[in-house]
Amino acid sequence: MSLSTAEKKRLRQIGHHLNPVVLLGGNGLTDAVLAEIDARLEDHELIKVRVGGEDREARQEAILEIARATQAEIAQTIGKLVLLYRPAKRPDPKLSNLLRAAT
Repeated sequence: MSLSTAEKKRLRQIGHHLNPVVLLGGNGLTDAVLAEIDARLEDHELIKVRVGGEDREARQEAILEIARATQAEIAQTIGKLVLLYRPAKRPDPKLSNLLRAAT
């Protein structure tokens, strides 16, 4: 699944006002963190994750690993924030950032 430029633009517009729902801290990318990101993606479809650390290359590797492990698409990366998108199997209109933005 690859996002078109128009799709990425729409997701960035929706994601602009979102706050990070998962913070990747000093323990790095653990199974628990990946499980939390996976659960939040299933609930919200579009989420922001803050990836800590000062090493830019390590942050980029962590972002790519998150996307690979959760089968999510990277809609945008700005500094330590990444906007991830993955369609939910059963979207909940009360939780999905995409469905709530459409109303």
